[in-house]
Amino acid sequence: MLAVERRHEIVAVVNREGSIRVTELAKRFQVTEETIRYDLKKLESKGKLLRSHGGAVTVKKDPEQEMPFQEREIKNVAEKKAIAREAVKKVEEGDTILLDASTTAWQMARLLPDMRLTVLTHSIKVAMELADHLHVRVISTGGALSPQSLSFIGPLAERSLEGYHVNKLFFSCGGADVQYGLSDSNEWQATLKHRMISIADYSYLLVDHSKFGVKAFKVFSDFRDLDEVITDDQTAPSVLKELEKTGLPVQTVSIAE
Repeated sequence: MLAVERRHEIVAVVNREGSIRVTELAKRFQVTEETIRYDLKKLESKGKLLRSHGGAVTVKKDPEQEMPFQEREIKNVAEKKAIAREAVKKVEEGDTILLDASTTAWQMARLLPDMRLTVLTHSIKVAMELADHLHVRVISTGGALSPQSLSFIGPLAERSLEGYHVNKLFFSCGGADVQYGLSDSNEWQATLKHRMISIADYSYLLVDHSKFGVKAFKVFSDFRDLDEVITDDQTAPSVLKELEKTGLPVQTVSIAE
């Protein structure tokens, strides 16, 4: 086997198994450990894998891996703030609302006035943002903590939602494609959002233009389950035309507002 063929196979093995030791690779390809170490060094320099103590690990992204909140909060900030400003206008005193763990919902929480309101959420960031609002009652779902999204997920969070009913749901998603549906990278998040829609009288999807046409790992709903979409004015006209065909109210907001 030529070196280039062996290295191609090494990458395939590491991606398939997640990690592997030098000794195991040497046995598989019947070469010395020194040769494998050299192969790994070359492959790491090309970004194909990462060397670890005594072996290598994959750099292939897990399709269920959530993007960290800290990364999401700095993406398309102007668009998310504009969408959040419009979403806050939909909230009335006395409402019971549900906010998910999206950064757009967090921006919305930052803008909510201190008025008589009940907010149900599985987001730590949303709960903390509203902690000093004396007239806002905040209810957290509880559940298993997701360090990536700074939210509670899992069976406990899902069971918690079953005991509630809300007037309005404000949420986002990883991908919004008219044919494919609404989707998220993490299955637990997707399951929770499906449950959220089922307990809400009115569901608002808050998505900036970058989410349209994206097909994330797990589909959890389609546009027929929504009541309104709020997006920014950078959304492609072709996408807006597709949404119009569904009969769903769509509101576009300017990031210059």
